[in-house]
Amino acid sequence: MSSPSTQATAFPVRVFGGPTALFEYGGLRILVDPTFDGPGAYGPPENPNLTKTAPSTGTPETLGPIDVVLLSHDEHEDNLDISGRALLADVPLTLTTPGGGERLGEKATGLADWQSVELERRDGGPGSVTVTGVPAIHGPAPRHETEQILGEVVGFVLTGEGLPTVYVSGDNAQLGPVREIAERYAPVDTAILFAGAPRFPGVLFDGECIVLDSAQAAEATKILDARRAVLVHYDSWAHFTEGRDELVAAFTAAGLADRLDFGVRD
Repeated sequence: MSSPSTQATAFPVRVFGGPTALFEYGGLRILVDPTFDGPGAYGPPENPNLTKTAPSTGTPETLGPIDVVLLSHDEHEDNLDISGRALLADVPLTLTTPGGGERLGEKATGLADWQSVELERRDGGPGSVTVTGVPAIHGPAPRHETEQILGEVVGFVLTGEGLPTVYVSGDNAQLGPVREIAERYAPVDTAILFAGAPRFPGVLFDGECIVLDSAQAAEATKILDARRAVLVHYDSWAHFTEGRDELVAAFTAAGLADRLDFGVRD
């Protein structure tokens, strides 16, 4: 495997617990899957099937201005909660699934697979920032079956002249989409990977993972030839069955420990 190179220095990724992360790219401040509500049970009142176990390490009030939200999907509270929805009202643009683009109003744009938008840079660099929607499957079954149960999910690839290539996986559970993305974009500079091996035994897919487990996250890093893998979506929720220790073990076993990054926490 080659050693990926980039024209830009690695940028910090601030993480808040769960899937939520913040980074700057081309001068744009970009927030991923905003979830800032406190610990407790989430879901419909008659069936609160998600439990948040730890508070976020930040609040919407302390974020500063956000230019773009990358929202993998809007239908689950562990990716977009009450405070996250309120935050969207103050953000100029939310990029999400085609269905989410229709549900979330005029400031939201849905991206189908391989559909791109061009964003004006804020760093004085040449050209624009391109954000492309890429495939993601929120479970172990074929995509059409998974979407009937858990809805659409989208990942994102960010590119720009003189900028590193960045992949944000969203709630993807399969390596097939990762291979498709690698065919077009590898080597990737930074892969922000959702992991945690979330499972719902007796409820969904015979207890199989609905997002990458730790070994799959390491394999995705290898497939993408990623210089750095920033891991999110592995803590703060009861349905996540693998955490930091499992990720370290998996990346070490794959010979990729030097590429593992847990982001910056306040």
